[in-house]
Amino acid sequence: MSKSLIAIVGAGPGVSAGIARRFGSEGFQVVLLARRLDSVKSEAVKLKAQGIEAHAIVADAASRDSLAEAFAQVESEFGAPDVMVYNAGANSISEPSALSAEDMLNDFTINVAGALNSAQLVIPAMTVRGSGCILFTGGMLALRPVASRASAAISKAGLRNLAFTLADELAPAGITVGTVTIGGVVKPGTFFDPDLIAEQYWNLFSGKDQKEIVYQES
Repeated sequence: MSKSLIAIVGAGPGVSAGIARRFGSEGFQVVLLARRLDSVKSEAVKLKAQGIEAHAIVADAASRDSLAEAFAQVESEFGAPDVMVYNAGANSISEPSALSAEDMLNDFTINVAGALNSAQLVIPAMTVRGSGCILFTGGMLALRPVASRASAAISKAGLRNLAFTLADELAPAGITVGTVTIGGVVKPGTFFDPDLIAEQYWNLFSGKDQKEIVYQES
């Protein structure tokens, strides 16, 4: 029997690496997708050293064509993903009165449109199979916006609503959708350690009827 497959868009050394380790420890085959080949290859090598089957593919989250090409390669070489995690992000630091519309739209393209495009590229195969899971990396700015992070706050709110609406639409098809809303700065050895955060993605994947986990210190 072939291994279950998780594809992670926006793969890097932080949260996505923790997710890869967590799902990989459960026997998942891992495909990492990111814009820089050297970086994503490096992460795949680290996972392989831990006994996890991992592969690296180049994909630009800002480009639907690039994502489409990457997911076609994933399906051709490894099969259709059972789980897709969208972890790509962009953040122009500016208060809203000084934030240019161009910068906001560029960030929104990566933070929300890229998530939508990635989801749309895996939904057809998941629908045919009658099962699948789509997870998004959210942030507390969606719930508690901060002026100096206006662009990210707008994007994270949009991403959260995308997750909720997709969850409602896709539930009848057997596809679960959720978002982990991270309420702090990701740093190893703290409450916001990537491995602790990754556990929340596993909880969403293995749980039922849950659209969101808000991960914050009490």
